[in-house]
Amino acid sequence: MSKLKDKVAYITGGSKGIGYGIAKTLLGFDMKVAITSRSLEAAQQAAASLSDDPSRVLALQSEVSSLASEAKAVKAVTDYFGQLDVLVANAGVGHFASIETLSEQDWKSMIDTNLTGVFSSVKASIDALKKSQGYIITIASLAGTNFFATASGYNASKFGLVGFTQAIMLDLRQYGIKVTTIMPGSVATYFNDHTPSDADAWKIQPEDIGQIVADLLNMNPRTLPSKIEVRPSMPGK
Repeated sequence: MSKLKDKVAYITGGSKGIGYGIAKTLLGFDMKVAITSRSLEAAQQAAASLSDDPSRVLALQSEVSSLASEAKAVKAVTDYFGQLDVLVANAGVGHFASIETLSEQDWKSMIDTNLTGVFSSVKASIDALKKSQGYIITIASLAGTNFFATASGYNASKFGLVGFTQAIMLDLRQYGIKVTTIMPGSVATYFNDHTPSDADAWKIQPEDIGQIVADLLNMNPRTLPSKIEVRPSMPGK
């Protein structure tokens, strides 16, 4: 029997990309998952494609930048499944432009989603995770330690996310809550209006990130990999 059987994961931004890949992987370990999107219809369509068993998948609409919205979503998860064992704070956006042309709207969008959104998801989940001595996993980026031109806003949000995650790891481990940030490089997703294709075969695949999440959850509880950098094993051609 899987150690993860019937554990409950709440995955923000789970209707596609990395979040969807994580949800699919965890369902394969007999976990139950709740996924969110800004669009309830998108979340419901993703949930239906993940499983035809409504006792294992819950679709929710939530705006991660709003603590009230995330608190409502977490309450829906615990009401539906009776517990919360894992938070995967995955929702993220990226807008890339020189600081000369980066708009205030795009700056706020990245900070609100990539940084404040994780704050909201974590704050909303703490009480439930204290009860389960659960796990928080944030999906950051190699852009959280490596800066590059046209990414001032994205770098700022992801540098902040890495620092935030490492600090809350120290805050929360006294309650038996484990915290890890995963920092992927190139992943084959719909991020930044990209459509995955065969040309992305060299990249990390969403289910690869899902496997890392499962490996973390299966690890001996005395051990905590608090920050994981992951790259494609071979560069793109």
